[in-house]
Amino acid sequence: MEWSDLKTFLAIARSGTLSGAARLTGQTQPTMGRRLRALEAAVDHALFQRTSDGFILTDEGRVVLAHAEQMEEAALTLERRLAGQTQALEGLLRISSSDWFGAHILSPIVAGFRKLHAGVSVELITDSRLFSLARREADLAFRIKPFDEPDVVQRPLMQLDYAVYAAPQLPRPSPGDGTACVLITMDAAFADIPDAQWLRKRLPNARVGFTSNSREAQATQCIAGAGIAVLPCLLADRIPAISRIDLGETPPGRTVYVGYHRDLRHLGRLRAFIDHVFASLPARESDPPDHAADTFLRRP
Repeated sequence: MEWSDLKTFLAIARSGTLSGAARLTGQTQPTMGRRLRALEAAVDHALFQRTSDGFILTDEGRVVLAHAEQMEEAALTLERRLAGQTQALEGLLRISSSDWFGAHILSPIVAGFRKLHAGVSVELITDSRLFSLARREADLAFRIKPFDEPDVVQRPLMQLDYAVYAAPQLPRPSPGDGTACVLITMDAAFADIPDAQWLRKRLPNARVGFTSNSREAQATQCIAGAGIAVLPCLLADRIPAISRIDLGETPPGRTVYVGYHRDLRHLGRLRAFIDHVFASLPARESDPPDHAADTFLRRP
């Protein structure tokens, strides 16, 4: 039995398909199928029932799953703790955030950091998916919701303000109505976030013209005059082609949280980058108190 085959098994169990497992692992679908067959031959049991809807664990597969997850956690713990002892300011640092926050807020900070520490290679992953810190899908993550993973050290980083924006040629809607108004808003997967709900309540008669989970895509539509949108001020205030409009009240803001797994708390390049982030973001009255990295990094 090969550990690499068990990792393939875990990916298939979590995704339900060979193609999904291939995306998770960065390997090809035929490789996924070949490794699964090798594992099933090694244990002399069928671990999945193949159906038209995907792969379903058999009773034997559920037994293997429990042990494979324990083995994975032990291997990941070892990997994290060994990595966390590295003090040298070199090597790869993987960071996760949303698209616009990564492009407009973190990317300039990364550029400044690498001028100081050229030996550190930074990978910035911008995705709506929440990457696992325990599995080291990311070393450091920035999110607009608190982390619920165990053993994650986290703290509020900053407060995000939002406003309503539109191109100047669009007529300004009346609060509480929105008839003949077109909305640019979040897609169905994120329709329940506070600013999207707020916009629908403020303009209940408006028609939805464009949805996306990307704030940058929404801003592009807004620039084109396709409708009005609630956007982060740090993104939209930099775009001269659109401006704020008043709907009688301000959209709800969000808090950005930053977190890392406690096993990496001694990782030199992680600590240096966190220090740089806190030094690069000027504190505002609306930001959380104790706007400093020292207590965050000292947490056990």
